[in-house]
Amino acid sequence: MILDYETLKLIWWLFVGVLLIGFAITDGFDMGAGALLPFLGKNDEERRVIINSIGPHWDGNQVWFITAGGAIFAAWPAVYAAAFSGLYVALLLVLFALFFRPVGFDYRSKLPNKNWRSWWDWGLFAGGAIPATVFGVAFGNLLLGLPFHYDQNLLPYYDGGFFGLLNPFSLLAGVVSLSMLVMHGAMYLMLRTEGVIYERARGAAQLFGVALIVTFALAGIWLVLGIDGYRIVSMPATDALPNPLAKEVVQEAGAWLANYAAYPWMLAAPALGLGGAALAVLTARGNRPGWGFLFSSLALAGVILTAGFSMFPFVMPSSVDPNHSLTLWDAPSSHLTLTVMFWATMIFLPIVLAYTVWCYRQLWGKFTVQFVRDNDHAAY
Repeated sequence: MILDYETLKLIWWLFVGVLLIGFAITDGFDMGAGALLPFLGKNDEERRVIINSIGPHWDGNQVWFITAGGAIFAAWPAVYAAAFSGLYVALLLVLFALFFRPVGFDYRSKLPNKNWRSWWDWGLFAGGAIPATVFGVAFGNLLLGLPFHYDQNLLPYYDGGFFGLLNPFSLLAGVVSLSMLVMHGAMYLMLRTEGVIYERARGAAQLFGVALIVTFALAGIWLVLGIDGYRIVSMPATDALPNPLAKEVVQEAGAWLANYAAYPWMLAAPALGLGGAALAVLTARGNRPGWGFLFSSLALAGVILTAGFSMFPFVMPSSVDPNHSLTLWDAPSSHLTLTVMFWATMIFLPIVLAYTVWCYRQLWGKFTVQFVRDNDHAAY
């Protein structure tokens, strides 16, 4: 083994973070554009312009979502088992919402019936808005701690229900997530459209950029003043075999801020979230969508890194028994599994990135109402 177990555990925490950021930047803009579809498109042709701007890319972007889920399953099987069992209803809600996307893209324009097309427009809205909100709600609950514990055989038990996830702080986190993906989607539509849709997207980018700044700041203040974090008191060596029951954890005020006091450079993450959103708003106002999309992407990365840095090394804290919380040190797969996954990632990730860039270059361009009219039977 070239890399030791401790290093691989840390590397895979970084990899999962990169996958989540890649998912938010790529799939996030098409979810955001879908959430804006019924509002920015005032008639059928304008809505087809929006759909065609994301139609060639949305399924390729889903690769990041599937890969992130697969990476959690393979790298942190204990987290996958506990999270996907406890959040079963929430994840089903996301999956049912996502079903609207492939079917909606393919079938919406097959029939000229106005009600048929309107129904699918709201289906595509649900396919963008619901996952964007649920992902934020899930992150909010992770910061609060989820009600799960283990028995003596390491079988996980979830003591909560779906409606318990809908607490005020997590709903605010859901608004943060929805705002940032809608802002990102509006920035993308500014890049790919012209005329009235461009102007409406410009207004939406500024509106939801401000909403992101306000809600992200409120969530940060709430986290500092009103939510207890988690702190490890004692634990086995970081290169030991995984055992989530072999550590002592306490819940105390200010624990989620400890990493920022120990490593001040981590403050760059919330600064990037707020500063990126502010610059995205300013560049949208100044009609610079290219810079706006870049700053919007940086804002997304900053928000996700803020959650990761605040919780480090926790991955899934337990609110009913903090000692049963899962961390990157005691939830991963074996040394061999992490090693094989590491080299597979080193080989295939550059290929995926190169192919993605090639696809965007080949399919780049502005979509207009005239394009829809000229390609009525071929376009979405």
